[in-house]
Amino acid sequence: MQKKTANITVNPRPFAYRHRTLYCDGVDLTTLAAEHGTPLYVYSAAQITERFQLFQRAFTHEVRPHTICYAVKANSSLAILRLLATQGAGFDIVSGGELERVRKAHKPALKKVVFSGVGKQLWEIDAALDADILLFNVESEAELHLLATRAEARSKVARFALRVNPDVFAETHPYISTGLSEHKFGIDIKSARAIYRAAKKSKWLDPTGVSVHIGSQIRKVDPFAAALTRVTSLIADLRKDGHNIRYVDAGGGLGIDYGAGAFDPAKQVEKYAAALSKGLANEPAHLLLEPGRFIVAQAGALLTRVLYVKRNGSKTFVITDAAMNDLIRPALYHAHHEIIPVREPAKQSAKQTAGKSSSLVVDVVGPVCESGDFFARDRALPAFKPNDLVVLLDAGAYGMSQTSNYNTRPRPAEVLIEGKSARLIRRRETMRDLLAPELNGINH
Repeated sequence: MQKKTANITVNPRPFAYRHRTLYCDGVDLTTLAAEHGTPLYVYSAAQITERFQLFQRAFTHEVRPHTICYAVKANSSLAILRLLATQGAGFDIVSGGELERVRKAHKPALKKVVFSGVGKQLWEIDAALDADILLFNVESEAELHLLATRAEARSKVARFALRVNPDVFAETHPYISTGLSEHKFGIDIKSARAIYRAAKKSKWLDPTGVSVHIGSQIRKVDPFAAALTRVTSLIADLRKDGHNIRYVDAGGGLGIDYGAGAFDPAKQVEKYAAALSKGLANEPAHLLLEPGRFIVAQAGALLTRVLYVKRNGSKTFVITDAAMNDLIRPALYHAHHEIIPVREPAKQSAKQTAGKSSSLVVDVVGPVCESGDFFARDRALPAFKPNDLVVLLDAGAYGMSQTSNYNTRPRPAEVLIEGKSARLIRRRETMRDLLAPELNGINH
């Protein structure tokens, strides 16, 4: 299914059946499973590029200077970072490790990095200062003091924005809501003006911007407008105090539709751009945006194979070779992912449909030794059998980046689809990889 705008054609997902077999763009997923094994993360380069360009076009249309700083935490693959950097992306990072990933992916992009996060360590601040990043999003007075101290020690001026907390409610999962006064993120917006005044006294600090981020997977755009209305009011006060505010960082958080219903990403970005413009009004500062999930989530999927189908009492379990260590979102957030077979089920005749359903109500689970290791519960799905290939859709964001080696399980491989070709961008971990860091007196 495709949605068209005047400027670009966008597929909500790059996964579609051809000749009853599921493809990602021009590549057959059965071929990928045979070549690379399962579990396997599969991403569409075309979809990632299209989603990024949606933001570029929307804010160009709004005639507003802007930089799209992709949120690295959503998916930190070097190949994906490099792909986005070549499109002109900046990057939103939350750790020194993510800074190093940007450096390795595309060193010139360091100039367009914003560094967020409540717990920046000394070595991370030093590395970011040495890289001459665009902006530190500072989240506490203690962090600002440390930033000034480290900037002085390295004879560098640190550009910063306070991440203010506007106390705006965003309807999302409580674990990914960040804009209320009770959350650990940001600084009370009512305290910000005094902190900027104090910072102005240091020659090692440059109060360059104001930052806000109210949460993730937000589907309604009104909270974004409300947050920016409060931020622009603060910026007006800061300018009265003599601060040269050049950047306003609106954060990220625009949500997608994880379900099977119709979803128009282009229209959603247009509504988002209009809401931000409403909140900014006539504010001329350079706009920084930090989308992550919206760019990569629907571009990726987790390909897995059915190991067993079993019944326990009234329950039927479909056990796959992927587990919660490969995709933790369902276990962590009770998140929904559509699950579809790689081999398209045959269409039933009206007579067959009247006779019985071809679907079963099942739990889809993994091999990990936890009852919380599930991908779906009590869901009507096609009748799977052992060795069937199935796909968990919309897994491009917070899939691979949240994987672990729980139960001493190697993490999956990753493949990037570029038209009709597939490129391995991360090999599957081996047992040697897992055990290599451990020091236990055994000679290797």
